[in-house]
Amino acid sequence: MKRLLVANAKGGSGKTTLATNLAGLLAARGVRTVLADLDRQRSSARWLERRPAGFPRIAGWTPDDPADALKSFNPQWAIYDSPAALRGDELEAALKRVDLVVVPVVPSVFDMDASVDFLEMLAGQKAVRKGESAIVLVANRVDARTLAAQELESFLAAWDLPVIAHLHAAQVYVHCAANGSSLSDLPRSRAEPEIDRFEPIRHWL
Repeated sequence: MKRLLVANAKGGSGKTTLATNLAGLLAARGVRTVLADLDRQRSSARWLERRPAGFPRIAGWTPDDPADALKSFNPQWAIYDSPAALRGDELEAALKRVDLVVVPVVPSVFDMDASVDFLEMLAGQKAVRKGESAIVLVANRVDARTLAAQELESFLAAWDLPVIAHLHAAQVYVHCAANGSSLSDLPRSRAEPEIDRFEPIRHWL
């Protein structure tokens, strides 16, 4: 099973939105997918509760569940939605579970400052140093017309890490969050620009 952690120590970076859409993308491709919610707020778990029965199945898991709760499901991918302020022993434990780490970064000075600390923490973790966990970045909630977006591009360029997508702050994500859906569950006509922006992630996976 492949395991992917969506993480950033700064709250509000769009971790849950990205995690749910990654899970929806994999499920739409027929991949047996688990969405593991490590955040005490359980936003991903509640998103799954709202998910219509007719959509591609995504299994849910939280730390309150037995470790082998999904053994019969035999998942092929697990997407971990992490809490804010993930650091120290919790970060080390999370990295031991996963092969890939996706770090969403939004165009805000405060978020970029917090992301510096988090990326430096990641770089210092044994799993990352030994190459057991790869790190990629996603530029999130970007409006290319703004100065903040230009500053974000400079920030991302300073790190020797792949930037796999640039996503916008589109209303379609609000709709998906409220209805237990993902971009991959919607007709292309309803979400075409963001589906196109998500395409590099599809290829990367």
